[in-house]
Amino acid sequence: MALDELKAAIPDFAKDLKLNLGSVIGNQSTLTEQQLWGTVLSCAIAARSPQVLRELEPEAKANLKPEAYTAAKAAAAIMGMNNVFYRTRHLLSDPEYGTMRAGLRMNVIGNPGVEKVDFELWSLAVSAINGCGQCLDSHEQVLRAAGVDRETIQEAFKVASVVQAVAVTLDAEAALAE
Repeated sequence: MALDELKAAIPDFAKDLKLNLGSVIGNQSTLTEQQLWGTVLSCAIAARSPQVLRELEPEAKANLKPEAYTAAKAAAAIMGMNNVFYRTRHLLSDPEYGTMRAGLRMNVIGNPGVEKVDFELWSLAVSAINGCGQCLDSHEQVLRAAGVDRETIQEAFKVASVVQAVAVTLDAEAALAE
């Protein structure tokens, strides 16, 4: 099992990450299987760690229907663009940028090929990794309006935080070992 291999690779000083990885991806998650594994896959992509992606992708693929697998990858892709664009627009001191048309294609958001709530959850988790407050607020509002409770939303960004921390830790260890 790739998850066990990933946990085994986490150094002793990061034991909390190993335990957290087991709990957020394990049977303690309150997310549906599709929500969980779509979140895991989109976050593994967003974390930009080849090792983490190699270990988590096969298990995500095995637990997702093909359309959900594709949609999770699409969430990581579109948020990779949107998070940079909207974070930059928000951080610039000139408010005029906020009134300008984005002019970027984002069709997948309107028709992701899976339940809209699941895609929004994955988009929120990726936005947490990429640090875009405007996107986080937007996706959280859509989820709350759809009746998703705060506990479910928090579960998604817990997955994001643990996957990101594991990626940073393992990539740092790999760099130090070179």
